[in-house]
Amino acid sequence: MNASAPARWELQPLPYPYLLFLGDTTEPTLAKTAFGLRDWIPERCVGEWGCAEGTVSTGLPRLRPREARARGARGLVIGVANMGGFIGERWVPLLVEALEAGLDLVSGLHAKLADVPELRAAAARCGRQLIDVRVPPPNIPIATGRKRTGKRLLTVGTDCALGKKYTALALARALAARGRSADFRATGQTGILIAGGGMPMDAVVADFEAGAAEMLSPDAPPDHWDVIEGQGSLFHPAYAAVSLGLLHGSQPDVFVVCHEPGREHVHGYPDYPLPSIAETIELTVRLGRRTNPLIRCAGVSLNTSHLDPIEARDLLAREAGELGLPAADPMRPGREFERLVDSCLA
Repeated sequence: MNASAPARWELQPLPYPYLLFLGDTTEPTLAKTAFGLRDWIPERCVGEWGCAEGTVSTGLPRLRPREARARGARGLVIGVANMGGFIGERWVPLLVEALEAGLDLVSGLHAKLADVPELRAAAARCGRQLIDVRVPPPNIPIATGRKRTGKRLLTVGTDCALGKKYTALALARALAARGRSADFRATGQTGILIAGGGMPMDAVVADFEAGAAEMLSPDAPPDHWDVIEGQGSLFHPAYAAVSLGLLHGSQPDVFVVCHEPGREHVHGYPDYPLPSIAETIELTVRLGRRTNPLIRCAGVSLNTSHLDPIEARDLLAREAGELGLPAADPMRPGREFERLVDSCLA
């Protein structure tokens, strides 16, 4: 590793098992943190809880904090990733109840738990922790642009919230299953909670984005794979800066494009049409070549959760034929996904 760069940063130990807090959420896409924890570390999730106004459920048992504590929960995780990352006023009394029940609070929101006076006072009174995971480490270096040893795979997207994290997790697991040395490198709050460490890229000052990506994935043995969770989209009207810094700093040898079929506009921005997969490949290669001239696209990951198995299989075959690249849904194991893994390793 570059002698001037600090070692990879890890979080303090997190207080799991978790009670997942859904707030007053009525839109499933805003509860992606709760769903991600349920899907990838179910053994660390004992139940869910939220405001009476909320309509979203993960399917886990509905438990009040004292009930969850009796079942072994040690922390309450805010499972909502709302636009702006704020702590809702309706949430505060319920979060105080969790602290009084003996649970630490864990959040990946932009807003900090300790900035809420009621939570700060309750945590001090009850001797509990307020843990924010969306806090970058100190002394992030400016990117060097130096080519690092090891192999890197980055998931990129046509938009936000459509499968970059799930794809990276599935690919890291598949590589390990094939006997390859591979690590999932988290770049967002949900991934950090799953992995227990990472880099909250969207909380890093812009000048240090690429340096943070270098710090997340330093030199490694030649046959080791860092599978890096993508963020945002190069086409996003608000978040493209994070995506570009991550692309330049991670210097991926391989990238996989993630897309949700049927989505036509950037989520939350109806005046901005979604780019095509082909446009996303072309722009990623063009910009990625700045720090890795050999960057290539290994294939496409499609979120087909809204389709039945036959429709999904037909769509994957059609997209693969049109693009000339493997197309798979990582949550539907089978030959399509194995071809995608083969292409990553080619």
